[in-house]
Amino acid sequence: MRIGNLVSRFIYFRIMKWKLMGNFPSIPKYIVAVVPHTSWLDFFVGLMVRSISKEQINFLGKKELFSPLTAWFFKGLGGAPIDRSGGRGSVEAIAAVFNAHQKFRIALAPEGTRKKVNQLRTGYYQIAKKLNIPIVPVAFDYGNQKVVIHPIFEITKNEEQDLKYLEQLFKGVHGYSKEKSF
Repeated sequence: MRIGNLVSRFIYFRIMKWKLMGNFPSIPKYIVAVVPHTSWLDFFVGLMVRSISKEQINFLGKKELFSPLTAWFFKGLGGAPIDRSGGRGSVEAIAAVFNAHQKFRIALAPEGTRKKVNQLRTGYYQIAKKLNIPIVPVAFDYGNQKVVIHPIFEITKNEEQDLKYLEQLFKGVHGYSKEKSF
């Protein structure tokens, strides 16, 4: 076991006293939809869960974060720069990143912000649909001190029903900031 995994396990299970429910699938490509995203601390919880699970899961950052001085750091953590210039929207830019890799799993926050929202944005769903890859819904439940990795969700032809189902998985889950929770 690598030292990072041991440290993550110690902090997550012993110090924080959190539980981890479910497992990430070992398939090569999928979207990890993480809800709620209410604090910068979610990034560190995500890094620990990724380390404990021993699965490669990446994240995106705007290309400006990947300067010559910081690129090594963000890429080392699994970051991938996203370039939305040239009239490309986020869905097209993220699809290009996926298509450039044989194995790529990306964690996204469907709220699109750490502020309070009443409805999830649909970009994560549109990316999965465009690339014909599944979604793995993940709840960061600070209220019950656990992360829940839900089973793989395969996109159907009924987008409205799919989105309702996915949103209901996160109802009542409290983020770090309870008042900002979805």
